Amino acid sequence: MSALALSVFVAALLGSAHCAGMCGSFACLASGGDGSRPREAWRSSAAYNVGRLLSYATLGAIAGAAGAGLDRAGAIAGLARPATVVAGVLLVLWGVATLLATFGVVLPALAVPPALASRIARGVRAVQDRPPVLRGLALGMLTAALPCGWLYAFVATSAAAGGAWQGAVVMAAFWTGTVPMMAAVGLGAQRLLGPLRRRVPAVTAVALVVIGLLTIAGRFTPHAHATPAAESSHHEHNG
Repeated sequence: MSALALSVFVAALLGSAHCAGMCGSFACLASGGDGSRPREAWRSSAAYNVGRLLSYATLGAIAGAAGAGLDRAGAIAGLARPATVVAGVLLVLWGVATLLATFGVVLPALAVPPALASRIARGVRAVQDRPPVLRGLALGMLTAALPCGWLYAFVATSAAAGGAWQGAVVMAAFWTGTVPMMAAVGLGAQRLLGPLRRRVPAVTAVALVVIGLLTIAGRFTPHAHATPAAESSHHEHNG
């Protein structure tokens, strides 16, 4: 696992209470929500998380490919690592906003555009009476359509991964960090969220800011440690 993917995994694990608040209703619907048939609930919950993995990895691949293209265009224009810098700045901004919110600062909240909300609702209605595994898989894939700044901060981070495959790996690491919490919610352990929601946001915010600053500094970029002088000396020696 790359340093970026590992850092994303840790941040997602720390902040997964946010995912529970945002997507908890989807997780409960996917599993049936009543706990009356534990084996069926386990299967549908697993399918739900597989659906999330598929959608997150797809978003990561798209962002990774776009970021690699942006970096290539930036290199032609003489700009160093534009995708990495943008990704790092977004993480820092999201972390600062989260930290401010923990101190009671009221910030604008993301709202679901009416057209998107209507499509999501239609998608939920279309699958809610399907067999549990199919329902769970479809609902898991639908979570990527929710306007979640936390999710899309990490999608932006995957743009700094260097390519489509690497971006997919970063988002798979994000998914892995959220699985324990989302599985617990889907299987009826919502009572655990109260204490977590009170304690985790500040830690999560600091983690995001640190990862964002390290991303901007190029610590997660391959060969970022090589200085321009060292690279010039290397080329002269080879020449």
